[in-house]
Amino acid sequence: MSEKQMEWWKSAVVYEIYPRSFQDSNGDGYGDICGIISRLDYLKELGIDAIWLCPVFRSPQDDNGYDISDYQDIDPIFGSLKDMEQLIAEAKKRGIAIILDLVLNHTSDEHRWFQEAKKSKSNPYHDYYVWRDGTESEPPNELQSIFSGSAWEWVPELKQYYFHQFSRKQPDLNWENPKVRAEIYKMIRWWEQKGIGGFRMDVIDQIAKEPDRGITVNGPKLHMFLRELSSVVFQGKNLITVGETWGATTKLAKLYSNPDGSEFSMVFQFEHIELDQEPGKKKWDLSPLRLEDLKRVLGKWQKELYQTGWNSLFWCNHDLPRIVSRWGNDEKYREESAKMFATLLYGLQGTPYIYQGEELGMTNVRYALEEYRDIETLNMYQERIHAGYTHEQIMESIYAKGRDNARTPMQWSKDKNAGFTSGTPWLKVNPNYTVINAQEQQKNPDSVFRYYQRLIRLRKTYDVFLTGYYQEVCPENPEIFAYTRTADREQLLVICNFYANTAAFDLPEKGGSEKELLICNYPDIQDERKLRPYEARMYRYQ
Repeated sequence: MSEKQMEWWKSAVVYEIYPRSFQDSNGDGYGDICGIISRLDYLKELGIDAIWLCPVFRSPQDDNGYDISDYQDIDPIFGSLKDMEQLIAEAKKRGIAIILDLVLNHTSDEHRWFQEAKKSKSNPYHDYYVWRDGTESEPPNELQSIFSGSAWEWVPELKQYYFHQFSRKQPDLNWENPKVRAEIYKMIRWWEQKGIGGFRMDVIDQIAKEPDRGITVNGPKLHMFLRELSSVVFQGKNLITVGETWGATTKLAKLYSNPDGSEFSMVFQFEHIELDQEPGKKKWDLSPLRLEDLKRVLGKWQKELYQTGWNSLFWCNHDLPRIVSRWGNDEKYREESAKMFATLLYGLQGTPYIYQGEELGMTNVRYALEEYRDIETLNMYQERIHAGYTHEQIMESIYAKGRDNARTPMQWSKDKNAGFTSGTPWLKVNPNYTVINAQEQQKNPDSVFRYYQRLIRLRKTYDVFLTGYYQEVCPENPEIFAYTRTADREQLLVICNFYANTAAFDLPEKGGSEKELLICNYPDIQDERKLRPYEARMYRYQ
């Protein structure tokens, strides 16, 4: 297999599916695997190369599937193992790989390992998890769960605490135990044999925790564990592997995504995503995004990983609000701003990820509290009410950053429940589905869907998207985000007006070069030196 074939993921576009919200095939209100199969032709038309499938493993669903009770079975909500095998096969027929979302930091407390671990301290599975002796009134230390409250849960029959960085129903695995690692490797090989095209690893930078020292991320043994994982089950195979690493720096990312393949293909880092919260505060503490900060952070990652690592390019996922509502304009300029964010992202070096509905310009929602389902959101509400915040203050944070913004059902058509289900949806459908839906956009050559389709084709046409060196243009401009990508005699110029006003911009002189407009999010260009609200253009020089 050639090096180019081994690195097919560099020119790929990945589409993330949140299964319970994508397409319901049996009317129970939950999306399922058969529903995904029924929509593969839609994804093929869009032009994507791989599907990142959020967890469909057997689970009590305390955290919507990120609490796995059996890694080698499918939860009945989503279907059966046979359905999963059919999805892999049908996707492959269309040239689409399936990327599984593996949760390797923790399991469900209903996993067979944990059920055994609780029986006694001498049980062979006890050391599969992180335990500490203590008394009921005094946890081992003050570490807090990401989902609120103590990270330690008391088990009275053992007179011990177990450690959980998320829900108390998600006990952390003990990666120090080689038996745990061996079990994980065996499970991954099993899925590889079924034809899986890659793996996204949830909160993988937390597996080397050392809670006695207060270390929950980027522990000292992290890269030792990751190199072993890669060498045993990933290397020499035609796979996409990506690690979710909220604590990544560019220095760490060069280890995670080293071109020698010693760890992963690429890394999800979130520095750009955390720019609209108050420094040193939680994500719910809102702060306006400053364009200069976004330029600085994206530029840093483009330059510092050039030829030394590989970027994942994304604005949205199942944990993040819709970008068109977050930093764009989801009312008057919804289509223009949705296309602008796509243009800005798709000109960068890295592998782009589309989160379901992003290609339609789907938006955030504003529901009553009782209509939300996300455990993080509901826990935060109670925590902040007790801390003295007002209901109105908390709801503004939920409207802006709540995870259910991304989890509302996919908007397929104007039909009841947006064509997502014939039953009662598990989460309320965004009321704007009659205006924003796939069926209408597939008919419209100027839709957000068709714009994404064109961008994907461009990325597969010109080598500059793959290899070009990034350089910012007019960094001092407070309204324009512009940059070039240069490779040999080919150069890409991307210009984006980030705001709802007209902005001036002078195209740089390129003596002797031929200039071609590849794409623009307006029907025509009225004045090359001015950009209309959220206008975006992409030029190619040669």
